[in-house]
Amino acid sequence: MTHPVHVGLIGCGEIAPRYVKNARGFESMRIVACADIRAERARAFAAEHGVPRACGVLELIHDPEVEVVLNLTPPSSHGEIALASVHAGKSVYNEKPLTVRRRDARRILADAERHGLLVGCAPDTFMGAGQQACRRVIDGGELGEIVGGAAFMMNRGPESWHPNPAFFYERGAGPLFDMGPYYITALVNLLGPVARVTGSGRTTWLKRPVTVAGREGEVIQVEVPTHVAGVLEFRQGAVVALVMSFDVRHHAMPHIELFGSEATLRAPDPNEFGGVARVLGREGGEWRDVSGPPTAREDDARGIGLEEMCRCLRGGGGHRASGALAYHVLDVMHGIADAAERGRHVSIESSVERPEPM
Repeated sequence: MTHPVHVGLIGCGEIAPRYVKNARGFESMRIVACADIRAERARAFAAEHGVPRACGVLELIHDPEVEVVLNLTPPSSHGEIALASVHAGKSVYNEKPLTVRRRDARRILADAERHGLLVGCAPDTFMGAGQQACRRVIDGGELGEIVGGAAFMMNRGPESWHPNPAFFYERGAGPLFDMGPYYITALVNLLGPVARVTGSGRTTWLKRPVTVAGREGEVIQVEVPTHVAGVLEFRQGAVVALVMSFDVRHHAMPHIELFGSEATLRAPDPNEFGGVARVLGREGGEWRDVSGPPTAREDDARGIGLEEMCRCLRGGGGHRASGALAYHVLDVMHGIADAAERGRHVSIESSVERPEPM
């Protein structure tokens, strides 16, 4: 391909080093600058991780050398940074979720399309070998008619391990909006768009003590539901139960299972690129491991969605971890939250095509 796309990274937090490390293995892109709301943090990050230049946030957004803004800020800033980047003539790739509010996401997508720019968004883990193995099973018809399924993400919350856990309990986060994108994106990749949802939720503890080393004794004020249960009705007919929780210590539930007329599929963790997918046929017996396509990655390849988007900027075509996919996932999550608040089913207005298999 021609010269790599120049990417500017905003938000030098916990996930940023992985993007910088992985970007060195991608021919289509090069991270040329980084920025953070705290200037000293950006300078330290650039020095530690070999980023050529640290600068201010607005300086990076308006830098003529930067073609794509990689937005790794907290969710509350996703919309503002992405919209400013688009208005400065940059394509943008957000960490998940795309934005906190649907109307901000719609404006970003509309303005980007009007100016001929691309929008992408994490997660891109559905492009990895584990989820692509599941896609191969479904596309091959091995499950028969898919009747339904279940998906579970349940743990004790990030306050025991994350160095800055408070934002996980702010508006736009919580288990549904923080971890839901991995699970719902994986399900949409396998089953297609969601038509209708319902849900319930609770905020189990309004205050959560921080136990991560160095911050013991701090208390987080909780603004969001921390245990959410939803039901997703897909346009193709499957009905899937979804539970996202930061209130569970231990469980033995699978990450994702899909139940077909001919077989059951057990998917690996959608927060990872690899993992083993397994199928159990109608006669029972032993679970059988299935493999993904040889081109799909099994290692921690975060950023491959951005890499593909950069290839599209140079060569045209579509990219899988798209803004349209991320908006549909955001719409589904808000639908679940709205259903929980209203006590009724909520129809999902958006739709999206399944991404192309790897």
